[in-house]
Amino acid sequence: MQDQSLIFGLALATFAIAIAALLVMRIRVAARKKSPERSAFVETHGGPPRENRPGTEH
Repeated sequence: MQDQSLIFGLALATFAIAIAALLVMRIRVAARKKSPERSAFVETHGGPPRENRPGTEH
């Protein structure tokens, strides 16, 4: 019974450490960008499609 509780506790501790590390990295990225937004991809992409390069028409 002791081994099972040790393994369970280790698994929970691992998940807690991983979640804490993810939160810290997320906070560091937001601070570096000086913006809490998740990503700039949506703001800078999604416009009209570009014209085809010459010679690539099919």
